[in-house]
Amino acid sequence: MCMSLQGFGVPDLGPDRNWKGIAISLLVIVVVLSLIGLAIVLLSKNDGSKSLGTQLTLDDLFQREFQVHDPDAKWINDEIIFRTWDGDVFKANMQSNETDRLLKNTTFATFKASKFGVSPDLNFVLLGYDIKEVYQHSFLASYLIYNLHTREVQELNPPEVSDSVLQFASWGIRDQQLVYVFENNIYYQTDVKRSSWRLTSSGQEGVVFNGIADWLYEEEVLHSQVAHWWSPDGSRLAYLTLNNTLVLNMILPRFTGSLYPKGQQYPYPKVGKVNPTVKLYVVTLDGGSQTTELRPPNSFEKSDYYITMVKWVTEEKIAVRWLNRAQNTSILSLCEVAMGACVKKHVMTSEKWLDCQNEEPVFSKDGNTFFLTMPIRHGEQGSFHHIAMISDQFNGDEVNMRHLTSGNWEVSQILEYDERAVTVYFLSTEDGSTQRQLYRVSAMDPSQRECLTCSLFKPQCSYYDAAFSPDCQYVLLNCRGPGIPRSTIHKLNDMSTLRLELTLPIDFDENTAHPLLLILDSAPGGHAVSDQFVLDWDSVLVSSDNVIVARLDGRGSRFLGQRVLHEVHQRLGTVEVQDQITAVEYLTKLPYVDKNKVAVYGKAYGGFLSSLLLLSSGSMFKCGVAVAPVTDWRLYGSAFTERYFGFPVKDEHKYQIFPDEGHNIDSLKSRQYMLNSVLTFFRKCFLEEIPEAPPVSEDD
Repeated sequence: MCMSLQGFGVPDLGPDRNWKGIAISLLVIVVVLSLIGLAIVLLSKNDGSKSLGTQLTLDDLFQREFQVHDPDAKWINDEIIFRTWDGDVFKANMQSNETDRLLKNTTFATFKASKFGVSPDLNFVLLGYDIKEVYQHSFLASYLIYNLHTREVQELNPPEVSDSVLQFASWGIRDQQLVYVFENNIYYQTDVKRSSWRLTSSGQEGVVFNGIADWLYEEEVLHSQVAHWWSPDGSRLAYLTLNNTLVLNMILPRFTGSLYPKGQQYPYPKVGKVNPTVKLYVVTLDGGSQTTELRPPNSFEKSDYYITMVKWVTEEKIAVRWLNRAQNTSILSLCEVAMGACVKKHVMTSEKWLDCQNEEPVFSKDGNTFFLTMPIRHGEQGSFHHIAMISDQFNGDEVNMRHLTSGNWEVSQILEYDERAVTVYFLSTEDGSTQRQLYRVSAMDPSQRECLTCSLFKPQCSYYDAAFSPDCQYVLLNCRGPGIPRSTIHKLNDMSTLRLELTLPIDFDENTAHPLLLILDSAPGGHAVSDQFVLDWDSVLVSSDNVIVARLDGRGSRFLGQRVLHEVHQRLGTVEVQDQITAVEYLTKLPYVDKNKVAVYGKAYGGFLSSLLLLSSGSMFKCGVAVAPVTDWRLYGSAFTERYFGFPVKDEHKYQIFPDEGHNIDSLKSRQYMLNSVLTFFRKCFLEEIPEAPPVSEDD
């Protein structure tokens, strides 16, 4: 996370002003930042920009410090695999919050490898070397299998072939499954020790493609070289077969490598000419290699069509989108792969053409409900793509449709459906047409919609893409701009934007570790962070003792939306305590916070929270104060004797009672005595030696 220090300017107020008061107010420097629970920054490189006043040159663009590092982060179960700027490969476990290095950058140099993939069981790495680009997404390469434990290496080759150049290679869904394409045929390997076998035999160089895209499908249809899809349990593989036999060739001259230029032929369909034919198959991998063809809708059988999207819904069902060549009619089918029978689920038509045909619908676990974007008309600006929820009403073609979003903005991508929370996550332009922010909306109550990233990393980040963990508990956010790109991981339950305010001493030095005091002084429905000027007892610690004071509006706070406010319903003292812990964990990692001198102060409901924080296992707090804490909820809100508790300073406890005082200790003498006790208590906690507290005379 990034944090900037911002001082407030003071205007010239003239000679008659209270300069002492102004000087005191200048002691308080407020920093407001956004804190997202359990955010992990994936080792981003620091800004390598040039100094102010230096003009950018073309040569600069080719320097390493001007290159944007993409960690290429991917989920494997509940772990993230990513590569650092220096080239090491790490895994980050979300449950244990631990990060381990899997592969050193020297390994890539040793084998001259530039591409990698980690097996699902995290025991092996697939290393690609001798990379030769083909089209925009495709490339040829040779591959090694590297054992992370023994460091043994073996080549990945088809049977009876050595030193092969493969068109594609990747791990499967489980354990050590491997799939690769050689000479336009698909090969499958159950684990690294077994021999692979060929799943297809019709492959023909430049003509028939199995499991990978030809030029047309790679560049214009799928926008990827991958034309195969694993079932969720890894027991089946769906793949396309593209046949270019009748497609006319384009001859492209090659001028290098020989004295005379050579012509190389590529199947290249033009307007009105023959397209490649496409077929979709599903092959069973767990014995038998049974292959089933999934047939197109009857209306497409005798005409040209494209397959623009394939997605597994369950282990037995697969969704397919068929698009006619005119691109004005598309049919979404749900197919039973065992029988090859497909049922229409949604049909779209247009007087012009259909876009977003690569979009993958998001399905419920049983496949009976799905979400996709559809154009909805909105005023004079025409139609905008919004989320439609479609569910089976009967066992047939009848469906129930409901729109979850609307307006003069676009849903750019539906990401995930959390069935437990009945919530849909999506990217949209609602906060600005040039932005891509992460939102969620309730499928039960579409009015409950909120932006999860609109206040995150502003103003550096407003264009995101995202990937969810398999259990939908975490999200990998990739900020693509307008600032320097970064990748972060967040726990979805803590995606609320929480307001954190730090009050810093005037002699603040970011190279010096300062004590930290967390103040909890609001109840559910209240708020602690605001721009209102406040000068209170904690300002003395800030100005005289170089203490940093922090206040946080966590879950249960006002002005952050109803969902955040109601998070504490029937679970007081749980989620808001976790928010405070998360905030302190983040702050103690900062170089200017002394993690050994962290304290907490709370009053009333805040006293209840401070007590819980101090008593929590593995408490980060050296000491704390609870003023009039709630100890029995039957007494909360009633008139009761004011109490003051001080918790450990080298096993020392203090307990003070102020009889006959109101909740806020109205007597000036009692209030001064109590606050002096609090200050003395924290000074003793933070400092080895403290001045003797001046006694309060009876005349004060």
